[in-house]
Amino acid sequence: MKAIYVRNPGGLDKLELVDVAEPGAPGPGQIKVRLRASSLNYHDYLVVKGMIPTPNDRIPMSDGAGEVLAVGEGVTEFKVGDLVVSTFFPDWIDGEPNDRGFTRVPGDGIDGYAVEMVTQPATDFTRAPVGYSAAEAATITCAGVTAWRGLVSDGNLKAGDTVLVQGTGGVSIYALQIAKAFGCTVIATSSSDEKLERLKALGADHLINYKADPTWGATARKITDGRGVDHVVEIGGAGTLPQSIVASRVGGHIALIGVLAGFTGDFPSAMVMGKSIRLIGLTVGSRRHQNDMVRAIDATGLKPVLDKHFPLAELGAAFAHQESNTHFGKIVVDI
Repeated sequence: MKAIYVRNPGGLDKLELVDVAEPGAPGPGQIKVRLRASSLNYHDYLVVKGMIPTPNDRIPMSDGAGEVLAVGEGVTEFKVGDLVVSTFFPDWIDGEPNDRGFTRVPGDGIDGYAVEMVTQPATDFTRAPVGYSAAEAATITCAGVTAWRGLVSDGNLKAGDTVLVQGTGGVSIYALQIAKAFGCTVIATSSSDEKLERLKALGADHLINYKADPTWGATARKITDGRGVDHVVEIGGAGTLPQSIVASRVGGHIALIGVLAGFTGDFPSAMVMGKSIRLIGLTVGSRRHQNDMVRAIDATGLKPVLDKHFPLAELGAAFAHQESNTHFGKIVVDI
């Protein structure tokens, strides 16, 4: 069968399509899965580029979806033919985050899903939403669960809340869709007027071009009649966090998810304290979070936004497309 390895020290020119042995039959508690799709995340990009070093050559990609080929003894949650989707932290089933970092994250600490078949513990997967294709399901693992945990599990999202989302990546679009499904008002920011119009078509209620309006935090407050927003899905990190704090209401919530605008910078701690802001850093979520999101998708009919599809052999071209920052929604790899 085929797999993609990224050779040390990393780089798009270090991706190699190779033949590898097919995994064996599943043992007790395991399932064998024929992978059909993966989707690109910024974390995958950092691994492939060598910016997150791995000790050995690595099969990349944290997200994987496909059908169950065989089930091992004791597995009752899945049957042959079920469409399943991988989890980001295979050992984080429920409860509080563990302290293992990324040592067991597929495509980082262990081999990932740029491969045709895997045999793994059944708990490494959840069922996919009803009616989803493999490509759609593959967007849930990282981007979907991150948005869900940030807004719902950590943020206690409720109808009538105002949510500010940043940009047009997978997490931000999922956050917009989740917020609208909950009956919330959404303020969306982007540097592209064209992309802002596409966010409006997805349900965004208010649009801000942050390049044209560098004090967009104050603008967001004006939109809420001076109250401030209830939730910010913070993708930028240090470079955008000060404006997110300005935008937030007293007692507001900021889900600190990304670092696209910088790893370090000035932090207005006095404003955070003065506003009693709940600033919660997070990295994806648990299997429980993913199962909760799948049930919510079944109830609401939410569908992810897919950008372009690439075959497995063209994974490097898929990452080059991601690098160009012209995509809108999730870039998918068909396996």
